[in-house]
Amino acid sequence: MTVSLEALSDRLEIADLLVAYAHAVDRGRWDALDDVFTPDAIIDYREMGGIRGTLPEIKEFLATSMEAFVRSHHMVASSRVALDGDSASAVTMCHNPLVREVDGTEHVMTCALWYHDTLVRTAHGWRMSSRVTERVAISEPVSTPRGGSDNA
Repeated sequence: MTVSLEALSDRLEIADLLVAYAHAVDRGRWDALDDVFTPDAIIDYREMGGIRGTLPEIKEFLATSMEAFVRSHHMVASSRVALDGDSASAVTMCHNPLVREVDGTEHVMTCALWYHDTLVRTAHGWRMSSRVTERVAISEPVSTPRGGSDNA
């Protein structure tokens, strides 16, 4: 199958968008999500214990809920992108360790999930108009002393 240069460009832009989301959330740069989602986007985190809401509601939810963690690391991979002119859909794997620190001990919780995204081409490039999470697994927190593991 031959893929056009436009389709390759679209796929690279969408891949960059998925990474931009991960970086914005992991770095707490909530306003950067304005460059990821359309202004009228609906984001649904309910399967992962969150909320379903508009972009402003989600930015507020993330700013509040992510305060509990000292670090997070969204790793996105294996996206399946279906292009259809100026719209697209994508299903992407995510592996997300989150770290809480309590009394000098790190507690690591890992989430595994799928992102189901609807995307549209805008005057500013590709943006997500919706995102729905599908839960695969959430691990129980594992404790390790700060700065090291239990394997000495």
